Amino acid sequence: MAKNMQPVAKRCKALGISPAVMGYAKKNTERNSSNMMRKKKSEYALQLQEKQKVKFVYGIMEKQFRSYYEKAARMPGKTGEELLTLIERRLDNVVYRLGFAMTRRQARQLVSHAHFTVNGRKVNIPSYLVKAGDVIEVSDASRSSAIFKRLTGEDAPMVLVPKWLEKEKNALKGTVTQMPARDDIDMPIEEHLIVELYSK
Repeated sequence: MAKNMQPVAKRCKALGISPAVMGYAKKNTERNSSNMMRKKKSEYALQLQEKQKVKFVYGIMEKQFRSYYEKAARMPGKTGEELLTLIERRLDNVVYRLGFAMTRRQARQLVSHAHFTVNGRKVNIPSYLVKAGDVIEVSDASRSSAIFKRLTGEDAPMVLVPKWLEKEKNALKGTVTQMPARDDIDMPIEEHLIVELYSK
């Protein structure tokens, strides 16, 4: 399985996004921090950066991203919005959104190691697309693990769960109550630039 091993803080700075979007609240980089004058980016450069931003945040490689775009293009509605909601439905992203992992990278690893079930069945495919009504739960065999024990009890970290998901308190269980909408994606993305890039 291909992995994106780029340095988080450095890449976030290059793409103009906050490390907090990746789940890294305290990461930062001081490298080349001086406010140097930069050349105005071309239209193509802006389109490419927007695509790279989404790929990096969600941990998706080019071939898979292209596949999502082609699928979104066949769906009714705006291609850019359909693309983002498709990616938002990935199981690794849902695990992260439910607060079962600190970052999407960690969520991807946990899913790959079969720590989660969807509707009672173990799923170890990070790109698995959830649908409305799906129940995501930490598997029985994994509940005793230290990484999940910290998520229950009085000291459990507070997580802001998006409105399309519902998390049961102290149950290591969440439900997809509805399909995500464009408004549910809180990261600043200009998806029309991605559509323009692929439409050439």
